[in-house]
Amino acid sequence: MVLLKQVPATESLISVADDGISIKTADLKWVINPYDEFAVEEALRIKEAQGGKVTILTVGTDKATEAVRTALAMGADEGVLINDPVALKCDGLGIARILVAALKSMPYDLIIAGQRAVDDDNFLVGTAVAELLGIPNISLVNNQEIVDGKIRCRRTVEGGIVVLEASLPALFTTQRGLNEPRYASLPGIMKAKKKPLATKSLADIGLGEADLGEPKTKIISLQKPAERKGGRIVEGETAAEKAATLVRLLAEEAKVI
Repeated sequence: MVLLKQVPATESLISVADDGISIKTADLKWVINPYDEFAVEEALRIKEAQGGKVTILTVGTDKATEAVRTALAMGADEGVLINDPVALKCDGLGIARILVAALKSMPYDLIIAGQRAVDDDNFLVGTAVAELLGIPNISLVNNQEIVDGKIRCRRTVEGGIVVLEASLPALFTTQRGLNEPRYASLPGIMKAKKKPLATKSLADIGLGEADLGEPKTKIISLQKPAERKGGRIVEGETAAEKAATLVRLLAEEAKVI
């Protein structure tokens, strides 16, 4: 099972919408969250080595079907989209609750998720899903192997590497270096059009708005960073003269020394 999110491409020019709490989406290019691409690729490699099937699960609008179809074109077997207006108001914990409700009716041995989504950067959903399901969670994985019903993962920590092992079912989140995601081939794109992609509402997975609770966080406002002033070139004939001028400016004008 791969948890996937569709996000604006990182090269997109982001503008704040008129409401001040959302972004303008009309002209954005949308893609699979880059860390979720690692998750899709790793799931496909596990399938190729061990068998089974890869299911993509996402919460989003109709447009999110594009991201799911891309994952199917890479080689995933089926997709499930939870599309409900209520989900648009959820924070990361609410999204995790939606994913868990869907997962409880779906068979899985392993769940893989990106360590974070590059749009909101909250690092929350994957870990919250594991906690709510009551299964082991290993985060920021850059190498894994499955042997005898257990998964052994390696992750980098400050000053070294730690190896963690857990019984399946389990969930792990991805880190750069785990793999190099493949491109969707033309035959894969054609096959993806015929692969099953189910769209469900919250009611279909047994949830109501009250089950999600009040969001723990909410956006108060969005604004671009203050425009930075241009740099200043320190003039001088020699390096020593430039250094002396710089020290004087830092003391007298910037007042930082």
